[in-house]
Amino acid sequence: MTSFASSAGYVQPSAQVNAAKAGYNLPLGYLRAFVVVLVLAHHAVLAYHPYAPPPSAPLAAQPRWWEAFPVVDAQRSTGFAIFVGFNDIFFMSLMFFLSGLFVWNSLKRKGPGTFLRDRLLRLGLPFVVAAGVVAPIAYYPAYLQRNVHGSVAGFWQQWLSLGQWPAGPAWFIWVLLVFDCVATALFVLAPQFRFASFRRPAALFATLVAASAAVYIPMALAFSPMQWTAFGPFTFQTSRILHYLIYFLIAVGLGAAGLERGILAPDGKLARRWPLWALRALLAFGLAGMLTIAAATARAASQLWGAMADFAFVLSCAASGFAFLAVFIRFARSRVPLFDSLRDNCYGMYLIHYMFVSWLQYALLAAPLSALSKGVIVFVGTLALSWITVAAMRRIPMVARII
Repeated sequence: MTSFASSAGYVQPSAQVNAAKAGYNLPLGYLRAFVVVLVLAHHAVLAYHPYAPPPSAPLAAQPRWWEAFPVVDAQRSTGFAIFVGFNDIFFMSLMFFLSGLFVWNSLKRKGPGTFLRDRLLRLGLPFVVAAGVVAPIAYYPAYLQRNVHGSVAGFWQQWLSLGQWPAGPAWFIWVLLVFDCVATALFVLAPQFRFASFRRPAALFATLVAASAAVYIPMALAFSPMQWTAFGPFTFQTSRILHYLIYFLIAVGLGAAGLERGILAPDGKLARRWPLWALRALLAFGLAGMLTIAAATARAASQLWGAMADFAFVLSCAASGFAFLAVFIRFARSRVPLFDSLRDNCYGMYLIHYMFVSWLQYALLAAPLSALSKGVIVFVGTLALSWITVAAMRRIPMVARII
């Protein structure tokens, strides 16, 4: 996994996984696929979030909540709010972390020039397609919900008047490409960069929390968590961009030091103590939830409450990431053909899933079903349609080479 676009993490052959293809890190490949499934589920239920704002026309009207909630249903579920809140805290950070783990070995094998050319092909080209083609298709239902008698021409008129080009979930792809460029510069300027001293999960956890808190808390106090920076199709969550970079670079340093006998080894402390990490993740999420509510309702000393909630976010993010790493490293030791297929196709599924999500949500608007039923239908439908579509596309050799 030289990046998110790889099918599995590449490491030197070892006995750490019972895989038929030596050289692939099975637990991390399966975890990457699992996180993508979480992304699909996350987007599938946003239409039924209890705090999803009602649709307003036209698309250019501020605030543009439709970029996060393309379709908003009248049916709502509090359970989905908890699920979305839990995912939002950690899963994008974990994706950047997983993407960074194998960057250094790839740079050593390919060299900086070949590595960057490969990244441009595997990340840059898919971003152009996802932003230029998939995103407008995905956001068209947002226009239809706000314009019952709308037309394609009317949609394009409003779309082109936005002053930007919303790319949807594809924002992750271009940011990862920029981070890969940062890693390449680091490789050229500091070829001995590594974190060889991390042998204990607790030490890495403390370092990750401290480093991410140092960059995230000031940004979170300065910018709302809902604020995004946009220029053309390039968007990112303003308060979290440096937080994501910290996760990526720490993973790059870990990968440079070697993973075979490090904290991510299947017989290491992290894997052996997975129940403790799972418990810590739940407790940290509970703390983050309580402090976030307190910060939102505090009338006095709101900056202090805000800083405490921001630190709880950082703590919960790291705890959840470590918990999922521990569980997959401990238990994902044998290949399962279905999971292999999901792992191989999940990058493409991430790129195209948003259009299936929004159209399924739009199709179910008038259905006399509960929010839970609709959310499950949209998720299962999105998972199946994305999976089948990408598996078919990857039968084309050039497409398979890219995704």
